[in-house]
Amino acid sequence: MKKIGHGYRGFVGDKMDCIEFKIETTSEAVEAISYFITNELEGGVEICDPKDALNQDRTQTWYDFIDESLLNCDMDTVFIKAYFNKGIDIDEHKERIINQLEHIKEFLNIGAGKVTISEIPEEKWANEWKKYYKVFNITDKIVIKPSWLSYEQQNNEIVIEMDPGMAFGSGTHETTSMCVALMEKYLKENDVILDIGTGSGILGIIAAKLGATVLGVDIDPMSVRVATENVAINNVAQVMSVKEGDLLEVVDIKGDIVVSNIIADVIIMLAPQIEQVIKNDGIWIASGIINTKKDIVLEALKQNDWQIVDIVEENEWVALALKKGKLNA
Repeated sequence: MKKIGHGYRGFVGDKMDCIEFKIETTSEAVEAISYFITNELEGGVEICDPKDALNQDRTQTWYDFIDESLLNCDMDTVFIKAYFNKGIDIDEHKERIINQLEHIKEFLNIGAGKVTISEIPEEKWANEWKKYYKVFNITDKIVIKPSWLSYEQQNNEIVIEMDPGMAFGSGTHETTSMCVALMEKYLKENDVILDIGTGSGILGIIAAKLGATVLGVDIDPMSVRVATENVAINNVAQVMSVKEGDLLEVVDIKGDIVVSNIIADVIIMLAPQIEQVIKNDGIWIASGIINTKKDIVLEALKQNDWQIVDIVEENEWVALALKKGKLNA
């Protein structure tokens, strides 16, 4: 498919009291668990990962506002908070989450895998997520600014206003920042960009600000709404549109660059399909790949004749720039 952590991915409907499932796990298992919560259970997800604080540039303004206790906690433990509207079958949801954790731990370290449940009043969570978002540089050139904060643009910076609004993608996570670095490297003005699994729209908006025409696609209607709002906030509606649909189903054009910041399993599934929506000599930027699945992703790409043009790795994450053709390896 969202601050000490990724923030929210997905949302839970109208404003009301909600049920929180707090899952104690590891960074390695975050993507798999979050994907299950948002796509199978249609819940909202908040990811609290203390390592994100350490991985950020301490010279950035927001670093001064981090609660010191967060820097002294167990750095190997991540908490995923899954939110659902009050009225769900709690026992059924708990059983499904526990069963999925059992499945995930067959191939990933899920840590303690402890699940605790509580009821959260609306007034507590409605704006709670905003406190985790600050202005920061995603690259030397591009600044991400939450829409509710002020920032004075410096020199030739490109400022992206983001209101994540519970949709995945604020820019703080490695999978996103690596995509941006690869887009900066390979994107040319007037390129057509397809952002598959657009989430908050952040990658597509950055591409639009870099001079591209963009189509963003997401299966989640809340993400489509949030991305559309972010497109308007950033004044790129004339060059970026957002569609609701399952991956490539609603794509009727071909891109110079296709970006898919999703998860390894979906990258594998897309490997034989992306050729349908990419121009000859086009670039496919694939991210969201946990390093424990790097080899099986590379094998799937090799089987589908994708050539690795560029590979970027940060912490436990891998991003690739690919071209169709015989694989060099």
